[in-house]
Amino acid sequence: MKTIRSRKDLGKAKRIVVKIGTKSLTDEKHRLDEKKVRKFVEDVMVIRKTGREILIVSSGAIGAGMGKLGMEKKPKKLSALQAVAAVGQGILMQTYEKIFGEHGQVVAQMLLSAEDFVNPERYRNFKNTATTLLKWGVIPIINENDTVATEEIRVGDNDILSAYVAKGVKADLLVLLSDVDGVYLGDPRKPESSIISLVERVTPQIERAVFRSSKGFGGMFTKVQAARTVTEAGIAAVIANSGERDVLRRILEGEEVGTLFLPRRE
Repeated sequence: MKTIRSRKDLGKAKRIVVKIGTKSLTDEKHRLDEKKVRKFVEDVMVIRKTGREILIVSSGAIGAGMGKLGMEKKPKKLSALQAVAAVGQGILMQTYEKIFGEHGQVVAQMLLSAEDFVNPERYRNFKNTATTLLKWGVIPIINENDTVATEEIRVGDNDILSAYVAKGVKADLLVLLSDVDGVYLGDPRKPESSIISLVERVTPQIERAVFRSSKGFGGMFTKVQAARTVTEAGIAAVIANSGERDVLRRILEGEEVGTLFLPRRE
């Protein structure tokens, strides 16, 4: 595929990694919100039916586990987070399986750890498995294997994980969906702040500005880091709001949705 140079080129993307955040899948009590999951699945299926290959990096396991266990606050200890994720991951996959099944779409669970990206043999295995699933028309649903990851060897964030996945499968596009409309100039909660529509290159100055303005809101700093990682590898990225109507279709049709990060020129 020719390198993406503008929004009108996004329609050329054939292999797409879509990352969906926890808040886009859960309600205010941290329970998995089937209505939100259904909306996301329908958005994915609109572009899947055009023949594109889709990989999903999905958060939500810890949120689903908290809902099931009746927890109000997210645990701080890694061991407790891992236990909650172990409860929630099954619920998350069951929900995806059911809703994608209504569309006749087969999905597969892939749980990855940092080792899968640093150990050459495991990295090769990941790429081969993902490529085979795509060849079969299956949508891989990927998450970090939270139940076995240790503090020293964990990716730690699904934004970063999605960037590693996009690089590994040589995707054309990474879409990072959350509850924020894109990258803002200023605090996104203030009405005078405006969205940056296009980022031609992620500079340290942009990263510092995002870090200062977002203060963790929507996890925007790690999303920009993920965008930088893939654009340096020649892959375009878009940060957008999962709540937008037909968000994925509109991105691929070149509409001004979210923030587009252009891949670095060779």
